[in-house]
Amino acid sequence: MPDFVGYYRVSTRKQGSSGLGLDAQKQAVEAYVASVGGRLVGAFSEVESGGSDERPELDRATAFARQKKAMLVIAKLDRLARKVGFIAKLIDSGLDFVAADMPHANKLTIHIIAAVAEYEREVIADRTRASLARAKARGVRLGNPQASLQSARASEIAKKNADAFALRIFPQIDAVRAHGIRSLARIAVVLNEYGVKTQRGREWTAQGVKNVIGRAEALGSRGETGAKKNDKI
Repeated sequence: MPDFVGYYRVSTRKQGSSGLGLDAQKQAVEAYVASVGGRLVGAFSEVESGGSDERPELDRATAFARQKKAMLVIAKLDRLARKVGFIAKLIDSGLDFVAADMPHANKLTIHIIAAVAEYEREVIADRTRASLARAKARGVRLGNPQASLQSARASEIAKKNADAFALRIFPQIDAVRAHGIRSLARIAVVLNEYGVKTQRGREWTAQGVKNVIGRAEALGSRGETGAKKNDKI
């Protein structure tokens, strides 16, 4: 029976005190551990930004995992960090870890996802600063935004999330195609077999695969994040 140590992270004190986000992470981790017949021997929770390198609870979790000869398990890779260097350092340390939402991801895929997460974090910060500057220039009182501005920001965030998801998933789809599987329906079957979920946490369909490919290629992801022919999901 393999042993696991859970690590959960939320970004705000409000989420930490309310349990919002933490409960979903715990459920995902516990479900994964149960699915592989494992045992959760410890769990650590942290309230910290994904861009911060100060992670006392993660340090405790990794030390405990080494002591117990256990694998670190997280609900999603971005709960671990949103910085490539941080992820690379953890990989190089030799500690085994797995993301419950993508348990079959290899090191290349993990690096790609971490790179996208870091880029996403930077884009959010840049767009937020730019939006606030434009709003201030128009005389909008910051802290009391108009409904139209809120709606525009919500749409922008939704598009950004869809773009980031497409960039994150495209290398896996490309890896499947590199092995000679070209049918959209068959690609969907392979993704489902590996436990890869859609952005809404559902199973893949041929149309969903087509939409992600179209969005990713429109963003120029093939040249930036295309997987090598021998990569695995």
